[in-house]
Amino acid sequence: MSGGSGPLPYSMRDVDGGAYNNAKFRHRSRLKMATQALITNSSKYQCGKFTVGKFLSLLMVSGLLYLIVHKSSEGLVSGELHDKVEDRHTRKDSPKIRTFWRKPPRLPPRLPPNEMYKNSSLLRQSPPSEWTSRQKKVKEAFEHAWSGYRNYAMGYDELMPLSHRGVDGLGGLGATIVDSLDTAIIMGADNVVSEASKWIEDNLMKRISEKGQVNLFETTIRVLGGLLSAYHLSGGEKAGGESGIPVTSKRANPERLLEVSKDLADRLLLAFTSSPTAIPLSDVVLCDRTAHAAPDGLSSTSEATTLQLEFSYLSRISGDPKYNLEAMKVLEHMKTLPTVEGLVPIYINPSSGQFSGENIRLGSRGDSYYEYLLKVWVQQEKYRHTSLKYLFEMYMEAMRGVKHLLVRKTIPNGLVFVGELPYGRNGGFSPKMDHLVCFLPGTLALGATKGITKKKALENHLLTEEDRENLQLAEDLAKTCVEMYFVTSTGLAPEIAYFHTEGNTEGGPDGGNKSSEYVNDIIIKPLDRHNLLRPETVESLFVLHRITEDPKYREWGWRIFQAFKYAKVDSGGYTSLDDVTSLPPPRRDKMETFFLGETLKYLYLLFDESNILPLDKYVFNTEAHPLPIIQSE
Repeated sequence: MSGGSGPLPYSMRDVDGGAYNNAKFRHRSRLKMATQALITNSSKYQCGKFTVGKFLSLLMVSGLLYLIVHKSSEGLVSGELHDKVEDRHTRKDSPKIRTFWRKPPRLPPRLPPNEMYKNSSLLRQSPPSEWTSRQKKVKEAFEHAWSGYRNYAMGYDELMPLSHRGVDGLGGLGATIVDSLDTAIIMGADNVVSEASKWIEDNLMKRISEKGQVNLFETTIRVLGGLLSAYHLSGGEKAGGESGIPVTSKRANPERLLEVSKDLADRLLLAFTSSPTAIPLSDVVLCDRTAHAAPDGLSSTSEATTLQLEFSYLSRISGDPKYNLEAMKVLEHMKTLPTVEGLVPIYINPSSGQFSGENIRLGSRGDSYYEYLLKVWVQQEKYRHTSLKYLFEMYMEAMRGVKHLLVRKTIPNGLVFVGELPYGRNGGFSPKMDHLVCFLPGTLALGATKGITKKKALENHLLTEEDRENLQLAEDLAKTCVEMYFVTSTGLAPEIAYFHTEGNTEGGPDGGNKSSEYVNDIIIKPLDRHNLLRPETVESLFVLHRITEDPKYREWGWRIFQAFKYAKVDSGGYTSLDDVTSLPPPRRDKMETFFLGETLKYLYLLFDESNILPLDKYVFNTEAHPLPIIQSE
């Protein structure tokens, strides 16, 4: 039997009832008899016949009698019941003796050997924490997403979960497989590791040699970044660094991953070497090893400048410096170009090496330029204060520009957000913020403490006033990013939001959640209501939780994860949504690779321990693939 409220075992009733009364009666009887005997004996020594020696003997005998009587009663009473009995006796029956004869600390009652064994094993097995169980839910979501992809789209770039088929939108290199592999390793999803690594080993090299056009940026961050991270986490550098993730028998073959990485990178290098300037061309044809610009001749600033983490790490592990040299030429060129208080336009021309247009924003086509200014500096620890010092200086100048030119507050409730300058410094300010901008809180926090906790940074006096200011801005922006979720009917954020500001007459519909405090601060236009399962907000929650150790970031992340129920497809996979402001939300038929590669990975790590992939030992590329910091020797 287990649980319930049935009758107690007989032995327990005995202790609670008759045994207790009998013990108390015998104890008091013995104590009374002993006291009477002492009084009778002591009466013989009255009228001056009572010496000091005899008094001491009498005192010793009295003490021994007390101990004998007390010990005999203790044998019948145990546990908390004994404490109550003993306290009562101490107070009422023997106040004087207790003063002189203190009993030694009571040991816990002895248990039979089998009970002792059960008890000790229970002590060793503490129940799983709430966050461990929530982390398990994230892993289950990842495995559900993978099951849909495996069953209906294996080998394709992406899953269309509603129509149960695959689609190649990223060059046909099985992008979901490569993007998911290091997530599976981190989560210990051994079946996914086996399936993904086998496909890569059997098929990817052949795909690379046969496929046509791919985008340099997307292929670098998703495929090359995914291969390199899986290489490291699979023990490619012997011990696998300081990831905190065990290298198990269920793992990818690091030698094969490195071989495929070099073959792919050699072809991607054509985008750099074929350009007349340091700015790479946007597209590569893998099979014939050629590169060309986009149809309009322009490259996104973010795409041209978000390639260095991957190529630098490949140079380190391959021993071939060519990858790092070509990629770093881009950032060296960027420092020669004019900026607007550190901010740059979102287009650049690889033919001239100059910016095109004046549109400045930290959303699409601009975002990861600012991210990599910091992260490349973080990755190359050996050169932070020498040859790469300029990167951190460019990053800090840009953040000052953001605060001066782009940061505003909403009315009526003062949410802090980052807007845009679509026509440059001299044009009007737009209160528009892409969900993509929600990478910024995490980047600001990382830039402030360099990956260590805020507490440690403060204790060691490592934060400047500007660092503290940036960390506060990070926390304020993270609040805004989560309110973009919580203001909608589904609890999921739109792709783009507008904000109600002083003097801005532009109105529009709200997010649908009338109970939100910020329903009048955030405007969501009909064409911007879709959700692509993006990772940027949960990425920043992960970084901020690691750095501030504030549990609210975990709670916010859990609320966001729960809202993804609207995107779950019963047959397997998750799908993008068309309108987060209505219930039930209409669905799109697409599961982006970054949902497995980034969103679920960051949620899993948000609920994990801080010694897993510590931020002062690892840097995450813009597709959430962790790479080790190249530390000083």
